[in-house]
Amino acid sequence: MALLANPLILSSCSIRKFNPLILSQRRFLINVSSRLSYFRTRLFSVSASKNDVFTSPEVAKSFDFDWEERIYNWWDSQGYFKPNMDQGGEPFVISMPPPNVTGSLHMGHAMFVTLEDIMVRYHRMKGRPTVWIPGTDHAGIATQLVVERMLASEGIKRADLDRDEFVNHVWKWKEKYGGTITKQIKRLGASCDWSREHFTLDERLSRAVIEAFVRLHEKGLIYQGSYMVNWSPNLQTAVSDLEVEYSEEPGALYHIKYRVAGGSREDFLTIATTRPETLFGDTAIAVNPEDERYAKYVGCQAIVPMTYGRHIPIIADKYVDKEFGTGVLKISPGHDHNDYLLARKIGLPILNVMNKDGTLNEVAGLYCGLDRFEAREKLWKDLTETGLAVKKEPHTLRVPRSQRGGEIIEPLVSKQWFVTMEALAEKALHSVETGDLTIIPDRFEKIYNHWLSNIKDWCISRQLWWGHRIPVWYIVGRDCEEEYIVARSPDEALQKAQQKYGKDAEIYQDPDVLDTWFSSSLWPFSTLGWPDVSDEDFKKFYPTTMLETGHDILFFWVARMVMMGIEFTGNVPFRYVYLHGLIRDSQGRKMSKTLGNVIDPVDTIKEFGTDALRFTLALGTAGQDLNLSTERLSANKAFTNKLWNAGKFVLQNLPNQSDNNAWETLRAYKFDKEESLLMLRLPECWVVSKLHMLIDQVTTSYDKFYFGDVARETYDFFWGDFADWYIEASKARLYQAEDNSVSSAAKAVLLYVFENILKILHPFMPFVTEALWQAIPHQKVPLIVSSWPKSSLPVYSNVIKRFENFQALTKAIRNVRAEYSVEPVKRISATIVANPDVLQYISEERDVLALLSKLDLQALRFAESLPEDANQSVHLVASEGLEAYLPLADMVDISAELQRLHKRLLKMEGEYKGIKARLGSPKHNNGEWSGISRQFVGVFAVKRIVVGR
Repeated sequence: MALLANPLILSSCSIRKFNPLILSQRRFLINVSSRLSYFRTRLFSVSASKNDVFTSPEVAKSFDFDWEERIYNWWDSQGYFKPNMDQGGEPFVISMPPPNVTGSLHMGHAMFVTLEDIMVRYHRMKGRPTVWIPGTDHAGIATQLVVERMLASEGIKRADLDRDEFVNHVWKWKEKYGGTITKQIKRLGASCDWSREHFTLDERLSRAVIEAFVRLHEKGLIYQGSYMVNWSPNLQTAVSDLEVEYSEEPGALYHIKYRVAGGSREDFLTIATTRPETLFGDTAIAVNPEDERYAKYVGCQAIVPMTYGRHIPIIADKYVDKEFGTGVLKISPGHDHNDYLLARKIGLPILNVMNKDGTLNEVAGLYCGLDRFEAREKLWKDLTETGLAVKKEPHTLRVPRSQRGGEIIEPLVSKQWFVTMEALAEKALHSVETGDLTIIPDRFEKIYNHWLSNIKDWCISRQLWWGHRIPVWYIVGRDCEEEYIVARSPDEALQKAQQKYGKDAEIYQDPDVLDTWFSSSLWPFSTLGWPDVSDEDFKKFYPTTMLETGHDILFFWVARMVMMGIEFTGNVPFRYVYLHGLIRDSQGRKMSKTLGNVIDPVDTIKEFGTDALRFTLALGTAGQDLNLSTERLSANKAFTNKLWNAGKFVLQNLPNQSDNNAWETLRAYKFDKEESLLMLRLPECWVVSKLHMLIDQVTTSYDKFYFGDVARETYDFFWGDFADWYIEASKARLYQAEDNSVSSAAKAVLLYVFENILKILHPFMPFVTEALWQAIPHQKVPLIVSSWPKSSLPVYSNVIKRFENFQALTKAIRNVRAEYSVEPVKRISATIVANPDVLQYISEERDVLALLSKLDLQALRFAESLPEDANQSVHLVASEGLEAYLPLADMVDISAELQRLHKRLLKMEGEYKGIKARLGSPKHNNGEWSGISRQFVGVFAVKRIVVGR
């Protein structure tokens, strides 16, 4: 759409009230000239169009959630998500935890997007150059699984393709479906700089991954070896600890006899195991050295069942739990993590009985080729027939399953690539000790320190085709364990091989890829141009400011980023780590498809709006799990509506946009000086003082990352102070005041307070606040790039105390009206009694008091002593030194009230006689006396009222 040369040129339609948002059938579109320095003051071009961006509360009953995407696209098109380096100051930089490219939005994503966007929008408004770097992770295992399933549905198996063909299929899938999660993140309002979006398999990031591997290998921190890993038989790859999920499942405990070599038929040890098929890999039997039952067998040999008499030693070790099972432990170092560590400690051999596909190998003898679970059943049957089976009993198992494929993970010794972690961990530990890195909340420092202090070497190789190929090449015809080359490219590898082994040397690359977490550990600096440290982004924005993520990946991702950042750049990759909790259902249960309690963010947005969802998620506390319910979402949807309606009220009471004199008068009011506040009447001075207190409180909370406090404090102020009290009080100024200056001051206060509320809430609720902001005439810049409210503005505590007295008086009168069921429209008389000082400021607001308390303004009296009709009035004590007398005759028909009370008295006197009879009975107890005493009080109270009349 062409930009208008004059920002105030309108379409030829008739407009009764000049508002830049109400054009052509009361609809409008704001166009902003796309200047490079977009944070500077902009002139708004206005044009009538069907494709509106913003809609005013003056023409819309409520905020329509369909407008959110329109507003988001407008922000993005104007470049507001990019950093404005003209502002100067230290940049605020945050890297988005890259979601899997295969993913769809879940509440965990919604949580991190909300919290990170709150930080980004706040610091953008604070005037800092702000960069939020988005991107996605190639998710090796997850993506390969998805594509394999897709191909299988077409009748194609991965085994039918070569590596390049399969990888091409994955890239095609990524191009077609990989943008789903990005679109959904945008739907949440994420104000990322999308021009800096990255994918972990991008050319630049891939170069960084290879460089990191090469450098670590050159320092001797990467090595190849055979060690215990988590093996996925279906995926045919090692998986990380994070990709293993444990579940409580019903199983069995198998009790098996191991005969003692050279002993009698009575000499045997009974072991209890949940995985009998691994006995073929046993290399010892262990008992506790303090267990007297088996002391005589320590040092002897045991015969492994069904192995044709293979002998293994019987040893003593404190590792064995005397109380578990029979107190005898079979040691299978090739198939149990703890057994593996014990075997390495004491020098036991390691036997592997399993193939990579989960079938048993030749070590299992007759059971070779059987699936592990088939072998378990056949073995137990054979043990039973040979008399070596003692019993099989039900037992709850803690089963390790693949997070991706769902199959049971097999601990297996496998040849893999590893990173030596101890030296890297020491530096990461030191960064927290020195304060270079701050973890929020700080209780997670202990967990961080414990993990790094007990860190194991990291298995970084995966037996997949999708991912970063390990930059290792082997020499054809030579031992690949001893002769290999690490290089940055195939050409460099070949050149090195030929230099060392001759010009005829041939090479082939390691088929494995790197663990996805390896590339993710470089994310904060690889996305900024590393290893090119001369890159402008790297120089300007590294180290980054903040890393926000879930506390459940503190070890697997956060700690590794810290280690890699220090190793490769000499600096921690971020100054702060903010850890959020998990999102659970309303009953505190983890969300799962099995329980049927999953809340879909996309559906939630459609029903409640993005702003309500974000506000709900932000109410949590750092590190604490959040229980999410539709009740909370509904309440915050109501909050959005309340905000919209408040905006409607404010806008309806502002001058026409064309009334320049009125707008100059409004904008001339300044509330940042003490003298300006002193000129305001009580309600105005009170609400402005409360606003200034709120600004100081929430700014401090924002800076300390106490986002839940910001949300609650702002909610309470807006709803409890501004909407419920000041808006209602302002109606006395707007509709009843004869003095135009009083009305004008009220309008200025309404505008000032409401604009600042929008600013404070914008990081939480960006869409509705921007729409309301744009509806206010004469805004120079959009809310997203407006300035944050100033702090340390004047506050009058004595005014706040005075208005609290005023509120207490109003509430007391309202309560009495409700108690006596006075009709809402009925005005009653009242006499306010107080000392001269209190009377002065209360009486000055008689119009407001009469409006809020539904009093008859002509019959409202102020006095320092009791009124003549005090004995026929309801006496209220609002606060110390402030009382009110409300004539009973104004509120009720006295004769009818006396008749009602008389009937009540007769009824209660009957109850009274019954109570006396019960008191005379020896059977009454203390519990009865408590209820009886309350009834006595009621009888006497009613009797006093009737007798008094």
